[in-house]
Amino acid sequence: MSMDRSGHGLLTHGKNSEFQNELHESNRADVDMGEECKSSETSSPERSQEATESESDSWSGSASLVEKSAVEINGDECQAPPEIPLVNKYEMNVDSEQESQSLNTLSVDELGPGVPVKDGKGLFMVPAVGMEFESEEHAYKCYSRYAVMEGFSIRKDFVNKSRVTGTVVSRRFTCYRQGYRPSKHTMNTRKPRKETRTGCLAHMTIAWQPYGKFCVTNFENKHNHEFVNPSTAHLLPSQKRLAFAEAVEADLASSSGVDGVPKLGMGFESEDHAYEFYNSYAGKVGFSVRKDYVNRSKIDGAVVSRRFTCFREGFRQKDKRDLNIKRPRKETRIGCLAQLVISRQSDGSYRVTNFEEKHNHELVAACRIRMLRSQKQLVAAQIAEGNAIEGRKIQLKSAYEVSCNSIGDCVDHEYDPVDQRSKLISKCTREMRDGEAEKIQQYFQSKKVKNPSFFYAIQLDADNQIANIFWTDAKMVMDYSDFGDVLCFDTTYRISEDCHLFSPFVGVNHHKQMVIFGAALLYDETVDSFKWLFQKFLEAMSGKKPKTILTDQDEIVSEAISSILPDINQRVCVWHVYQRALKQLSHMFIGSPPFVNDLLSCFFDLEEEEGFIASWNHMMDLHGLWGNEWLNKIFETREQWAIAYKRHIFCADIKSVQLRGSFILNLKKYLKSDSDVLSFLKQLGKMVNDWHYKELEANYDMSQNMPKLMGDVILLKHARDAYTPRIFELFQQEYETCLNIVVNQCIENGSLLEYKVSIYGQPREYTVSYNLSNNTVCCSCMKFEFIGMLCSHALKVLDYSNIRLLPSQYILKRWTREARV
Repeated sequence: MSMDRSGHGLLTHGKNSEFQNELHESNRADVDMGEECKSSETSSPERSQEATESESDSWSGSASLVEKSAVEINGDECQAPPEIPLVNKYEMNVDSEQESQSLNTLSVDELGPGVPVKDGKGLFMVPAVGMEFESEEHAYKCYSRYAVMEGFSIRKDFVNKSRVTGTVVSRRFTCYRQGYRPSKHTMNTRKPRKETRTGCLAHMTIAWQPYGKFCVTNFENKHNHEFVNPSTAHLLPSQKRLAFAEAVEADLASSSGVDGVPKLGMGFESEDHAYEFYNSYAGKVGFSVRKDYVNRSKIDGAVVSRRFTCFREGFRQKDKRDLNIKRPRKETRIGCLAQLVISRQSDGSYRVTNFEEKHNHELVAACRIRMLRSQKQLVAAQIAEGNAIEGRKIQLKSAYEVSCNSIGDCVDHEYDPVDQRSKLISKCTREMRDGEAEKIQQYFQSKKVKNPSFFYAIQLDADNQIANIFWTDAKMVMDYSDFGDVLCFDTTYRISEDCHLFSPFVGVNHHKQMVIFGAALLYDETVDSFKWLFQKFLEAMSGKKPKTILTDQDEIVSEAISSILPDINQRVCVWHVYQRALKQLSHMFIGSPPFVNDLLSCFFDLEEEEGFIASWNHMMDLHGLWGNEWLNKIFETREQWAIAYKRHIFCADIKSVQLRGSFILNLKKYLKSDSDVLSFLKQLGKMVNDWHYKELEANYDMSQNMPKLMGDVILLKHARDAYTPRIFELFQQEYETCLNIVVNQCIENGSLLEYKVSIYGQPREYTVSYNLSNNTVCCSCMKFEFIGMLCSHALKVLDYSNIRLLPSQYILKRWTREARV
């Protein structure tokens, strides 16, 4: 008995059921469909008797052969078999369609032998003694289809060939559980294979007849084991081989060519050709491909079979070293079973022997396909092709613009960006450089031509000169609709010392990344200019107002906001105050690292009023700064900027040091000291595109990886499924802190419970209120009100109250994976 070398029986990795192990075991012992051999070892008395051959060309005296038939292969006369009706599947006749349909409703056993049955792939006969077939392969297919309907697999077992011509004289097909495995092969095996053979005697034997057909001489339909479920019958080894053979025939007969979707039996010239095809298909569908299992020939080392899998196949093996890793890698493998298996054929080509299409995870969106590892080369080629097309478009567009008398002739004349009703009553406070107005107008007009959804507005001064410009686009408007609850308006950056003010409207998204909602160039910094700017901003955003706006300590801006946006919360950006402190106290920073640390702590680390005041007084005493008028002045206005105050105002956890600092650093990365307005605008566009790409990367990483849990905790699992990875990381830190919190006191007042909690070993107590009637919790630290995520104190009370799932009212949509849905 020879091993199947085509790889047709390669099973899907990751399926560990008993049935699949048995299929894998039987597949390794099956005889290849195109390979004929004689068995030298048998596992049953019947097989031993059949294996003992005389030197003549007669058949064995076994019960599986034709009794008392003396057939001579060389053409001599032979004894004719009894009259048996021909049952070739190509010659079978069914009286009527209704009769055929009624037969399909019955089981194979109820129908009995010799009755035609339709299985969805055509009509075939239930095997019976005396049934005839055109060829050995025809008999194999008939018995295989019968076996699939019953629920077992078959194997080509004993074969008797003529020693003169080499043609098959008789053949026995057995159940895949026939015989027993010899024990000597498993004595020295570390991991013995699971026993699949049970000595089943079910079989069908055919013998060649002198008139050229094969006749069933013995048919045993009784099994000593249970049949497989019909829903998994397609996984039987013999059925897979039969399906593969039929698929190859269909592929050879088809002249339509490859349509881009893998199919069973599809042929390829080489292994690399198969990989490129599957990778191209994966790019269209939305997943990455990994080269997994490979089987090489022991003779020449050539690839016999290869499996390509989804990159999320299997599971990562546990490593003891993971316990000592501070930042473990994110889990990417989740046991996906999608795969493509190819096997080498006798002609040197490769064909698909197994294709699993279904995935157990979400596929990647088309906009993020280029981030997949296996798609990089494919995407690079597509980008190169796209650049060539874009280049041709630019050439055509340039020719069109040249044909126009001016760029103004190319824009929509119905759209007028100039706001004639809101002219300044005076001349703007800063003048433009020569030619700057024309460059700005041409730039924004060209943006409008390329993107009709682009919005910009221009305010004129008393001399009809450009005083202020505001602009935004569709992507910025969409970002504002999703994350515009907190807005930071910056008026501290100037393109150059003698030039105008650049004022962006920025915020943070669900990954805690910066997003820009719009921007303005201001040549006039009066109250009327800022009023006009906020009006245009609201107009572009369809009137939607933010909940909170952060600004610098500018009375003019504050007055404009109070006039246009009277109902929103205002806070002074602590970063602006800190920047002024660097200028006012520059002499203190030289050679005094302790002062730098103390100042940073007072500005950015202290979230409680008592701690802030204590640390501020300690800094003033330690460094002798009580006589500094500027420090005393900003301390008097601490409620406007210190993060320990106004905790009830939602600020989306905008750490101004990250927000403002990263913005300036990014601008400096692109700009030079001598940059003009046009180059500034172009480089700003590049920077915004970089921000958009980073969000795409974060979205892709979120869809492919799950943050690692600190433990098997239901609450953490629930939060991980809801929050983005960055927010979940912060939430898990809060949960880790809550493990060290103790409940000191509980006061019950009806359905309202008031807890006194503190961190173990620390005197500071926090008051947490929990309402049993509506399942609400509130902490005196007001972290949820300030940043939109429950604090460790509230989590402790929820755990103390046996609440194992995070209440939905405390999961803000802006921090979740579905923030943009």
